[in-house]
Amino acid sequence: MAQVFDSLTAARALAEKRPLHLAIGMFDGVHLGHQAVLKAAVQSARRSGGVAAVLTFDPHPSRLFSPSTPVRLIMDRERRVVALCRLGLSAVIVQPFDAAFAAIEAEEFLPRLRADLPNLHTVYVGENWRFGRGRRGDVAQLVAEAKKLGLHVVSAPRINGDGEPISSTRIRALLLEGRIDQANVLLGSAYTSEGVVTGGKRLGRTIGFPTLNLPWAPDLQPRLGVYVVSVQRADGSDRPLRAVANYGLRPTVETAAGAAQLEVHVLEGTCPYSAGDALLVEWLAFLRPEQRFANVDELRAQIARDAAAARAWFAM
Repeated sequence: MAQVFDSLTAARALAEKRPLHLAIGMFDGVHLGHQAVLKAAVQSARRSGGVAAVLTFDPHPSRLFSPSTPVRLIMDRERRVVALCRLGLSAVIVQPFDAAFAAIEAEEFLPRLRADLPNLHTVYVGENWRFGRGRRGDVAQLVAEAKKLGLHVVSAPRINGDGEPISSTRIRALLLEGRIDQANVLLGSAYTSEGVVTGGKRLGRTIGFPTLNLPWAPDLQPRLGVYVVSVQRADGSDRPLRAVANYGLRPTVETAAGAAQLEVHVLEGTCPYSAGDALLVEWLAFLRPEQRFANVDELRAQIARDAAAARAWFAM
C-alpha cells in the first residue's frame, strides 16, 4: 500500500537513499491519459531501483482563483488517493494548494521540490501541464529549469479516445450528459460512488422494488436518471451484484425539491445489504432521464421496465 503524505514537507524523508521518480498533476478522475503519466514513473522507477510517487493537489486551484465558479471534480480527494494508490506507486503526496503555494514562480518551482525531496531524479507530467505563478511555466520551461539542477523530465503525450484527446474536462461533460458508458471508456474503469445505506420511507418495498438508499453528494453531479449499475461492499469482500439505480429528486413521491438521492435495486436473489452497510456502486449504462409520473402505479410499471432493461443489458 502506498504511503500518503499531506504535504511536500511531510514527505521530506521519502526515498532517502533511492532516486525519486515523481509524477505531478491534479489527476482528477485518474483517467487513461493520467495513467500513462503515472505508469511511466512506476516503470522507470522499477527499472532503476528507484521510488515512484505522485504529487497532487487539494483543493483544485479553481477554488482559490475562481471560488464562485470552481471546477466540479469527478473524484473527491479520498477516492482520488485510493485510485492513485492502486497504480503501483510507493507514495501519494497531497499538497495543499493555497495562496502561498500558488505564488511560487515558475523558476522557483523545481528548486522548491528539490528542497523538500532531495533525491528527486525525474519529473513526469502531461505534455500540456502548466506550473508556477499565473500558470506561466510550460513543459519547455520545466525541461530548461530541470537541466540547471541535473534533473530529468518526461512529458507524456496526450492519449486520444474516439479521435479526441482524453481529458478530465471531456469526462465531466460526458457525466453531465449521462453518457456514462463513454465516460467509463475514457476513465479506463467504471465511474463509482460510495455510501452507507440509510433507512428510507420503504416505498420501494411496498411496490415490489425494495431499494438501498445511499446518501451521496458528489462535487460533480452526473445526469439525473436511471442507470444500470453493480453494487458490492465497499471493502470488496463480496462479488458485485447486478442492479438498477435511480439518481434523482424523486418527483413522483416527493412534494418538495431536495437533494438528489441515489437508490439502488438489486436484481438478483435476496438483497444481502441493510442499513449501516458501506457499499460501492459502479455505474455502467444510462437507461433514461428521471421523470414525474401521474401516480405510484405508473411509477411501479416504469420501474419494472427499467429492471427488465437492466437485465437485458447484463445479458448482452
